[in-house]
Amino acid sequence: MLDLILLGFKGVYHFNILLSMCIGVIAGIIAGAIPGFTITMAIVLTLPFTFGMSSVGGMATMVGVYIGGLSGGLITAILLGIPGTPSAVATTFDGYPMAIKKGKPGEALVIGIAASFFGSLIGMIVLITLAPQVANIALKFGPWEYFSLIAFALTIIASITGDSIIKGLLAGVFGLVISTIGIDPISGFHRFTFGIKSLRAGIPFLTVLIGIFAVSRLFTGLESKKEITENKKLIVSDIKINFFDGPKKVLSQPFNLIRSSLLGVLIGAIPGAGASISNILAYDQAKKGSKHPEKFGTGIADGIIASESANNATAGGGLIPMMAMGIPGDAVTAVMLGALMVHGINPGPLLITNHPEVAGGIFVAYFLASIFMFFVQIWGVKLFIKVIYIPKFILVPVVLSLCVIGSYVLNNRLSDLYILFFLGIVGYFLIKNKFALAPIILGCILGPIAETNLRRAMMISYDWSLFFTRPISLGFLIIGVISIFYSVWQKNKQGHKENFEKIK
Repeated sequence: MLDLILLGFKGVYHFNILLSMCIGVIAGIIAGAIPGFTITMAIVLTLPFTFGMSSVGGMATMVGVYIGGLSGGLITAILLGIPGTPSAVATTFDGYPMAIKKGKPGEALVIGIAASFFGSLIGMIVLITLAPQVANIALKFGPWEYFSLIAFALTIIASITGDSIIKGLLAGVFGLVISTIGIDPISGFHRFTFGIKSLRAGIPFLTVLIGIFAVSRLFTGLESKKEITENKKLIVSDIKINFFDGPKKVLSQPFNLIRSSLLGVLIGAIPGAGASISNILAYDQAKKGSKHPEKFGTGIADGIIASESANNATAGGGLIPMMAMGIPGDAVTAVMLGALMVHGINPGPLLITNHPEVAGGIFVAYFLASIFMFFVQIWGVKLFIKVIYIPKFILVPVVLSLCVIGSYVLNNRLSDLYILFFLGIVGYFLIKNKFALAPIILGCILGPIAETNLRRAMMISYDWSLFFTRPISLGFLIIGVISIFYSVWQKNKQGHKENFEKIK
């Protein structure tokens, strides 16, 4: 393995490759910070530029975009409460309150950047050392295991319901209902379209994310006329930034960091899962394992560390099936697989044997891209923070324009914009009535995966006992039941504690 890494350094350590990788990281960060402009889009746009590069140089550049994009979503998630990418949804839960309510945007950003960096390093270590073993586990996943995994992930809704479990569950059901609109994934028939042609293609997940999270938050920000006319800033307190405080706080929670990162690697190694699931799942586990779960959502470092370390570690997990089996872990690695094939390289079990320079180059590029990502974002913290000083009458139209562009370019359909604003209005009224928005996003992400795999399992065999007799499937279902009971117990405990304090 050491020879492979040395060979990778030899292949990557060229000025033009390092420069293109650094540019890729910056492009990924920018793409990740723009709501609706996904990492997949950034990778697809990068692909044509890699045709004239060497195979190592092309892959290094794409890895740079991948790592930068996963981390870039934290910028708008923390400063505006709008996740730049689905992988930063859970970052908004504590990042935005820390930045706005506590007036510590610099600290929140530095903690998020440090967590992303350490998560990437842990993901890289697992990628290098355990790739074949993790890939073998992922190979054992059939539709029964996938459904049980998603069923377990759906139990997270009980932890992110906000003040009311009932309202949180209703929001989760609303997300699941949205995911059923459009074409049936198995039969291909249209369903729940109510004769509206624009709904036949379904409601894109990113349109839901942008509408529910971004547009609704912009609407709530426009409520106060006084704030707009007086050119009032979002934060008026002096902002102090300690660049060493972030890494120190992240390393002070080693169990949270390692658990979240390993969870990110595992989810990333399962084809079709990805960072949109891992960041919320890691946040949920951090909350369940915390001694003070009631503080989550108020702006504490624990939630930021869990979310950001998990989403960046997912990259390491996503590269495992791509390199070990030639199977893409997500849409990004699917594009990277295509890039390898363009260069005449067949990914799979023989990749390391037949093309050690490419495999080693990917390992080294992952490491160097993580370093570039860390220093580029640390350098840009003071620049990022200036966003919150922009007057709302300028900031809101600019962000709204980016949301509209991001939603439109997904499918180039004007009808998506009507859906975007409709969901924005729905999200606004949900916020006003104190509904949690995260369960809606979770339902939209997990609903189609759960349905597809349940129906595949039933098409293979009508025997329901297979969900309970297959060990991995049974394990996920047991963990899911435990997760539900533990979440309810935590809620009751928190409620009793609050009542006791009121009596005192």
